[in-house]
Amino acid sequence: MTTIRESVEVVCRAAKEAASQIAKADASRKNAALSGMAKGLRERANWLKEENRKDMDAGKAKGLPPAMLDRLLLTDARILQMADGIAEVIALPDPVGEVLRMGRRPNGLWVGRMRIPLGVIGIIYESRPNVTADAAALCVKSGNAVILRGGSEAIHSNSAIARILREALSVTGLPADAVSIIDRTDREAIDVMLAAEEQIDLIIPRGGEGLIRSVAEKSRIPVIKHYKGVCHVYVDEGADIRQAIQICVNAKVQRPGVCNAMETLLVHGIAAPEFLPPAAAELMKNGVELRGCPDTLRLVPSAMPASEEDWGTEYLDLVLAVRVVGSMDEAIGHIRRHGSLHTEAILTRDHARAMRFVREVDSSLVLVNASTRFNDGFQLGLGAEIGISTTKIHAFGPMGLTELTTTKFIAFGDGQVRE
Repeated sequence: MTTIRESVEVVCRAAKEAASQIAKADASRKNAALSGMAKGLRERANWLKEENRKDMDAGKAKGLPPAMLDRLLLTDARILQMADGIAEVIALPDPVGEVLRMGRRPNGLWVGRMRIPLGVIGIIYESRPNVTADAAALCVKSGNAVILRGGSEAIHSNSAIARILREALSVTGLPADAVSIIDRTDREAIDVMLAAEEQIDLIIPRGGEGLIRSVAEKSRIPVIKHYKGVCHVYVDEGADIRQAIQICVNAKVQRPGVCNAMETLLVHGIAAPEFLPPAAAELMKNGVELRGCPDTLRLVPSAMPASEEDWGTEYLDLVLAVRVVGSMDEAIGHIRRHGSLHTEAILTRDHARAMRFVREVDSSLVLVNASTRFNDGFQLGLGAEIGISTTKIHAFGPMGLTELTTTKFIAFGDGQVRE
């Protein structure tokens, strides 16, 4: 009987071999495979729903919470959305082979860089079957092989989706193993995967903070990390009050359970008396519980006192920490102490102060007079994303096709030799 280690190692070796082949594929062939993937998802929606029903039934029997069951569910609309997402990736320019920064050296040698795939990307994720299709499409388009290891709660759904994607690769003459799935649900399978440094070039975990920290601690392979999104909006003195209220409500309320939702509101003391009472009223009208500092409580008596723990909490809910600060320096200091390098925004009418905030705040996206909800690959013009990195090597912020590549140096000479 094949052990877990043996079965995972087989998958890793096959993906390594497939990576060398798909890296050479031209854009038309990769797009043809992606088109077949999208078509297969649409045409086999009923079968996908049948496989998904097995996961749903098992999840209900295990007592999975309603929110997790909702993320797990595949409907006709969600299957169509997966297929449409692949179609969007087809429309994106292929980054592989792009030549950058060609320049001539004093000896006549032309030197530049060429964009190339990373190789084999391992993705470890929870709950959402759509990640299987989204991640595979981005990896294939960028010339990478991908090894997918979803959560045990979605094993039937993920395996079914992967089967459709692999068949589309084979039909177009590309290696099916460019999209591989580890169908062993034991935790040991992840441990073996994280030790496969000879076959896997990058690990991208997608899920809760616990999963990401566990992967980062165990992996021998570079990991793209995104522990949490403690995102701040700072309302500066002289801000447009009406605009600031609208932005803050959107940043907190539009979709509170995502990583780019505002978790802490910082307000300059000069702006606080005019801004906080109407802003608090609008937020509370939308069901937001406010937890404020003493200055906030004086202006908004209905708010609850904030604890020190609140400043670093990612609520992922209709809860907001509010603090009045005496200066921009104090706001930036607060962000440095409690932020997660994810997303921060300043609301101001002063261009010089806005540019100072942009320069000094060290997060993956810094916005001026706009909602934190824009830290998203599609919204920022990447077309799609495989996740958001809050580490700076080798990508920072949403990761699209370009971030799934690296560059190598290329040089063209005419007989040059080194003296």
